[in-house]
Amino acid sequence: MVEQWIKEIKKECPPDMLGMILVHNGIVRATSKKGEHVGAMRLSYDQAALDEVVSRFAGMEGIVDIRAWINEGLLKVGDDIMYVCVAGRFRKDVLPVFQELITTIKTEIVREEEL
Repeated sequence: MVEQWIKEIKKECPPDMLGMILVHNGIVRATSKKGEHVGAMRLSYDQAALDEVVSRFAGMEGIVDIRAWINEGLLKVGDDIMYVCVAGRFRKDVLPVFQELITTIKTEIVREEEL
C-alpha cells in the first residue's frame, strides 16, 4: 500500500512542490505506554471524521498530498494499526503537519481498547 501511495504521489504532484514524503506505520506494541502487558487491542474509527481531518491538513501551506489508512477490529501484537503518508515541499512544511496529524488521528479519530 505505502509503496503504491509513494508512486502515485510522485506521479501526480507538481515536482516543484514535492521535496519530502514522510510515512508513519503504527504497530501494536506488546506493552502499553505505562509498561503494562498488551495481548491485543480492539480498534475502531470514524471514517467521515478521518476524511475531514485529512482534507483539513492537506490544505495547509506546503502540503501536496496526504494519505491515511487505519486498521479496524481485533489486532494482535505486531499488527499494523495505521499508515499515514504526508507529502510536501520542505521539511519545515511537512514535519509539523505530520506530527500534528498523527496526534489528531490518535486522540480524535481512533478508539482503542487494550486487551
